[in-house]
Formats: sequence, structure tokens, C-alpha cells
Amino acid sequence: MSNEITITAARLIRDVPAAEVRIDDALIALSSLMTSVVTARRDTVGVPAVKGQAAIRRLMKAQVALVGVSGEILRIHGELADIGRETAGYDLHECPSIAGTVTGVQAGSA
Repeated sequence: MSNEITITAARLIRDVPAAEVRIDDALIALSSLMTSVVTARRDTVGVPAVKGQAAIRRLMKAQVALVGVSGEILRIHGELADIGRETAGYDLHECPSIAGTVTGVQAGSA
């Protein structure tokens, strides 16, 4: 395997799980924001329930879109793992579970 493939693989092994974690973090942040917005609407005396409904719907759409992005990244992860097996001969039984974990490739090469 060429050094270029090793460097590229190390970069992907680092970056793909990191992207997955960041998307999960964004989904958690949106969920927290949704909780805060709905709680504020409920707890604010004198404000009709209709107020804030548009913001809540937009937050919901953003959450759905982010779940879609998460699914696409997971599919990309699988495709890249397949390419790694086919191209570089990696024996990938299990991808790194967290960003920064490297199996079979030196992380310092990236």
C-alpha cells in the first residue's frame, strides 16, 4: 500500500467519526433548544399558544433534516469502509467508535 493511501486512510479514519459526533452534538443542541422554546411558551403567562408555533415548526424541520444528514453520513461511512477493504486491503471488522481512534493506520501520518 502506498504512503499516500495510508495518509488518506488515516485522515478519513479521523474525520468520518468526528463528523458523526458533531452531527449528534448538533442534534442534541437542537433538541435542547426545542425543549427551551416549548417550555418558554408554556410558562410565559399571557402569551397565546399560537405564538412561537412557527419557530417550533422550523426547529422540528431542522431536526428532521439533521436526522437525514446523520443517515447520509452513516451511509458514506459504510461506503468508505467498503472502499478501504477493496482498495487498501484493510481488514475492518469494526470502525473506530470515537473520533481520533485509529485502527491499523498511524494517526500521525495525516
